[in-house]
Amino acid sequence: MKIKSLVVGSYGTNSYILIDEGSLQCAVIDPGGDALQIIKALDDSKCKVKYILLTHGHIDHTGAVAEIKNKYNAPIAISEKDYKMMQQGAFVYGNIGNEAPIYIEDNQVFEIGDIKLKAVYTPGHTPGGVSFLTDKVIFSGDTLFQSSIGRTDFPGGDFETIIDSIKTKIMVLPDETVVLSGHGPQTFVGEEKMHNPFL
Repeated sequence: MKIKSLVVGSYGTNSYILIDEGSLQCAVIDPGGDALQIIKALDDSKCKVKYILLTHGHIDHTGAVAEIKNKYNAPIAISEKDYKMMQQGAFVYGNIGNEAPIYIEDNQVFEIGDIKLKAVYTPGHTPGGVSFLTDKVIFSGDTLFQSSIGRTDFPGGDFETIIDSIKTKIMVLPDETVVLSGHGPQTFVGEEKMHNPFL
């Protein structure tokens, strides 16, 4: 398993390319902008894009979805609740086009070659927020950051819900689990248990 991390868009969003080195299948997680930069990284990796996976529907995590989709014809996966927020044109939500995406179910497993990537519902930043878990790595989107959490003042956000998501879905993971957030540096579950002021 190989993970490429790119910082894209005007909001400095972390976009990830998760690659199975055996099959050269890959998934793009949160292509938030700078489509040409992401496309170059994908082409340099010579991997086949199997999925475009979205932790949530905000524009800074979805800005390059349409271009990635058009180039590689890979299915888009997002929670139904966040897709509905996008269709309603809610503030700060993006647009991924009218083609129906895969609606992510809680605990759904996406297979990328030999990688099994489990979707874990972590609402609070948005009503349908999702994190993706594999091999002691969790892609937390804007749910959990190093020493911080996602803001909850946008439409569909809820502070009590995000705290519950973090405590019951992420903090129960082993301390050595790497947290790859939607913005900022990586951290570890154990570090956040000890030092995150919101917890």
